[in-house]
Amino acid sequence: MSSQKVAVITGASQGIGAALVPAYRKLGYAVVANSRTIEPSDDPLVLTVAGDIAAPGVGTKIVESALEAFGRIDTLVNNAGVFVAKPFTDYTVEDFDVVTGVNVRGFFEITQRAVAAMVAQGTGHIVSITTSLADHANTNVPSVLASLTKAGLNSATLSLATEYAARGIRVNAVAPGVIRTPMHPEETHEFLAALHPVGRLGEIDEIVDAVVYLEGAAFVTGEILHVDGGQQAGH
Repeated sequence: MSSQKVAVITGASQGIGAALVPAYRKLGYAVVANSRTIEPSDDPLVLTVAGDIAAPGVGTKIVESALEAFGRIDTLVNNAGVFVAKPFTDYTVEDFDVVTGVNVRGFFEITQRAVAAMVAQGTGHIVSITTSLADHANTNVPSVLASLTKAGLNSATLSLATEYAARGIRVNAVAPGVIRTPMHPEETHEFLAALHPVGRLGEIDEIVDAVVYLEGAAFVTGEILHVDGGQQAGH
């Protein structure tokens, strides 16, 4: 088996995911980067795999591509996510299918395949990007589908961490507040900043730093690391 460490990152074409690719390369990892549409990389140690993580078979394809190209998977960052904020009774069946498809079904398939590879290696790390809203609901942001799905990932993180601790696999999550990404138009920033006790949006590199910390924290597993400007503490 190759000694070159390998990280798989979903939702890797923009925002947090795009920033995680060079962060893991800087750590010396080869990277397998996925999103629905993603351009090939000039870096021979960055393999891009296009596909909608919600679609059956895509998670398996990403893991198989990683194993074929590099022979192992050391870290999976479940960064792909969909956020739809609506009053509860306004959600449609289509909203439900899209959000649960990416946030839950996509997580399930790729993580199951990655863990199988990690068990064979005897080592591995899963990190999921969730949301502070899963712990601290906000009257200004009605977002039951985010809570339903991302709180599920937080809970699954604890369950997987416990199940696989003795087999060398750590499982953690980062729960961000609102981060300055292309998802949020400039005109919404002032409103969104006010949702945090510290009075500002989070920056992409602050989430990347949290993931990098967890990557090196060999004694940390089952942790939901809040990087949310104090949202979880209350407002």
